[in-house]
Amino acid sequence: MLIVYWIVVAAVLAAVAAVAAGQMGWLQGKAPTDLGVRDGRLKPPSATENSVTSQAALYPDHPQRNYADIAPLALRGDGPATLARIRAIVERMDGAHVIRSDPDYLYAQFTTRLMKFVDDVEFWFDPANNVIQVRSASRVGRGDMGVNRKRIEAVRAALDATP
Repeated sequence: MLIVYWIVVAAVLAAVAAVAAGQMGWLQGKAPTDLGVRDGRLKPPSATENSVTSQAALYPDHPQRNYADIAPLALRGDGPATLARIRAIVERMDGAHVIRSDPDYLYAQFTTRLMKFVDDVEFWFDPANNVIQVRSASRVGRGDMGVNRKRIEAVRAALDATP
């Protein structure tokens, strides 16, 4: 019985330490320096299951190509108008902070409340394909429990619901 007590105590202490580390910013990871559009592409998907991108097909040999694949967003008007709508949607989402907003590109960071994990999210008006390309990736960890996909799908649903 005493061993169970110590296991519970250890688990509680580990949880408290993890939350404290998050609140102190130790779980944020470093902001990527290679975001943005280069040669008509957003950054490739992460090497682990913690990102989604509408350009996964551009990386046929990537180990996470199938996991990371998500459809681009359809235009609602022209590219700049659609990105303005997306910005308004993103700004209303929990933990969102718009870092860069241009007529053809939007970059936002999403921070979780408790652990302060940060995800980097990009939207780019791709004039060659007439869509909004997307990428959403966690900075740390090997998985995201589907959070990045759910976020992009929430943006898609809100965009589709706007007049």
